[in-house]
Amino acid sequence: MEKKKPWLGTPQRTIEILQKYGFRFQKKFGQNFLIDPHVLDKILAAAEITEDDFVVEIGPGIGTLTQYLAYAAREVCAVEIDRNLIPILEDTLNDWDNVTVIHEDILKLDLADLAEKKNGGKPVKIVANLPYYITTPIIMGLFENHVPVDTITVMVQKEVASRMQAGPGSKDYGALSLAVQYYAEPYLAANVPPNCFMPRPQVGSAVIRLRNKVSKTEVSDEALMFRLIRASFNQRRKTLLNGLRNDKGLSFQKEDLEIALAACGLSPDVRGETLTLEQFAALADYLRRS
Repeated sequence: MEKKKPWLGTPQRTIEILQKYGFRFQKKFGQNFLIDPHVLDKILAAAEITEDDFVVEIGPGIGTLTQYLAYAAREVCAVEIDRNLIPILEDTLNDWDNVTVIHEDILKLDLADLAEKKNGGKPVKIVANLPYYITTPIIMGLFENHVPVDTITVMVQKEVASRMQAGPGSKDYGALSLAVQYYAEPYLAANVPPNCFMPRPQVGSAVIRLRNKVSKTEVSDEALMFRLIRASFNQRRKTLLNGLRNDKGLSFQKEDLEIALAACGLSPDVRGETLTLEQFAALADYLRRS
């Protein structure tokens, strides 16, 4: 039996569903529903969804993107935190028997276990139109908890997308840039203006795809490397040496840090924002051995 084509995604259809259920947007959930089919097509294209894929969608809302995913993928699991949206999803997704809706907080859900049960432990594809205030915790949680992921394709604040793909020395470069680029290869798929959402957000958005890296930068102590990275960007105007010295989570003496910097070919006046991921890894390795 041929799958039904998506029918949500226009302002008119969205308004019809919202009025039918008397739905009210909740600010605490950062709800902004997509109302532009062209953007929905771009998300699917960026995520490279095929009929063999198991997809986890975070924050399906009223099911607009979910319909597109269900039409293209083998199976979709949609995780929604707002209980008021569950009956709406049961309605809008009624024509697709390859969708499961889970009422849960994504930060509390064991996605590794879900991938094991639903996809035999094979990598899943994550797709999401994320609330901006929770973007970083969700993405980093997926990577740090070693959820088997192929790609993460997300709608995020344009500024956050810029930070994810920024390089050393740029104003957007920071701890998020290094963390994302340690785990994944970022690709900016599309910029999305506010008028593509209901209600309209205050800022521009972007679709970014993060492809999980098969071979990561080698480092003997991943946790130490990220402590060094966070310390170096906590006070951007300070030199790397002073940033590391002043961080309460680190206990290295000034002399040890100076020796480590020199051993890694770095000036004592260097700033953290100029270091590459490989240089942070080398510094962490040296300090761990010392």
